[in-house]
Amino acid sequence: MSGNHASAGYRNKKKLITVLLLTGSYLVAEVIGGILTKSLALLADAGHMLTDVGGLALSLFAITLTQRKASPQKTYGYYRAEILAALTNAVVLIGISFYILYEAYQRFKNPPEVSSKIMLVVAAVGLVVNVVGMMILRKGSKESLNMKGAYFEVLSDMLTSIGVIIAGIIMLTTGWYYADPLLSAGIGLFILPRTWILLKDAVGVLLEGTPSDVNVADLQDAIKKIDGVKDVHDLHVWALTSGMNAMSAHVAISQGISPKSILEKIQELIKVNFKIAHTTVQIEELGFQEDEIAI
Repeated sequence: MSGNHASAGYRNKKKLITVLLLTGSYLVAEVIGGILTKSLALLADAGHMLTDVGGLALSLFAITLTQRKASPQKTYGYYRAEILAALTNAVVLIGISFYILYEAYQRFKNPPEVSSKIMLVVAAVGLVVNVVGMMILRKGSKESLNMKGAYFEVLSDMLTSIGVIIAGIIMLTTGWYYADPLLSAGIGLFILPRTWILLKDAVGVLLEGTPSDVNVADLQDAIKKIDGVKDVHDLHVWALTSGMNAMSAHVAISQGISPKSILEKIQELIKVNFKIAHTTVQIEELGFQEDEIAI
């Protein structure tokens, strides 16, 4: 694949750096606060912040890696690095969620006394940091799975901060320390299904599944309607990374029709109507037989 196109994730690189600096700065304060207050909810938030810093750094590394030029050994370049980063973030988030559920169970049996006032102050600062981070990453999360993974990291921390604040208020006003593990468990359960969707989407790209924004049947019908096209078969559409789709197809044309004109029409059609960036089209005569992958 010749040339190198900026991925959707790379176009949001500066935003990712800003959020990484914000979360990294707050992580230090939150870890200290969690240790001093003995709050599981606060330590759970710190655990998520730690994965955020690692996850955001991984996402940043991945989108930088995508700009390395393609080579004879890697003809499509390094675009899939973004998907691997999203997959890694999803797996880590699932692991952290299960760990929080385990720790919550342990604290239900023997809830420790928590310094609620310090806990509230630290959590409030964290909430502001996370809301700002979400606002920065929100637009990019709709364009890239890698950015979506980073957005979910910050979203999970924002929810944890809210949970910590609620738990702090309850413990401060009632002295009911079960609120800490109870809300921590709720946060862990809330994060799991959303992270599962991210994991499923990342695996779908790695398995070269059809992108959700492309309807293969509509694409095939549209190509068939081009004057001179008799048949379209062995049609495949996949994503190199989020927002960068590729297609290959065999197109049978009528005798006497210029292959060049057909290719130009197909290229224009798929770029304008189907947002496919890279295509490989084999022009052939009707009746030509070749082994192909059944779909």
